[in-house]
Amino acid sequence: MEQIIYRPIGIIHTPFHKLKGMPIQPGGAQGVGGTIEIREDCLDGLQDLDGFSHIIILYHFHKSRGFSLEVIPFLDDKPRGLFATRAPRRPNSLGMSVVELIKIEGATLHIMNVDILDGTPLLDIKPYVPDFDHPGSCRKGWLEMRSDISACIRSDDRFNGDNS
Repeated sequence: MEQIIYRPIGIIHTPFHKLKGMPIQPGGAQGVGGTIEIREDCLDGLQDLDGFSHIIILYHFHKSRGFSLEVIPFLDDKPRGLFATRAPRRPNSLGMSVVELIKIEGATLHIMNVDILDGTPLLDIKPYVPDFDHPGSCRKGWLEMRSDISACIRSDDRFNGDNS
């Protein structure tokens, strides 16, 4: 398979400068604000985005090194298949969050409920559309009995080899 190369469209700025202690999902980052600085040559793509209350942001886990196909996720003490988790150490180091879009000022997007490390490269933005993105009734797999505690759990060193 051929190599795929992405160029970031911006940088995400947050109050989180270390992985340890960060919220593990946006639900645990209620009220935490951040900004996204968009590259100048991508500004035209922001047209009409301000009409959406929430956006999906796709980003590169830039501090992630290596991966394992079996992990012990933050919300469990049992090994799980990597693709059945949202663990950050992945074959392609891609992250995704749904955040609230507060406002856009020029090249700066002000966002809320952000669970992302400061300086993270942004790869793409998509509007969150409940009619498209919320399929209604869903199964939650092994998280069925655990997702209610996700707001309380913070990141530790299990996915980080250098303690940053």
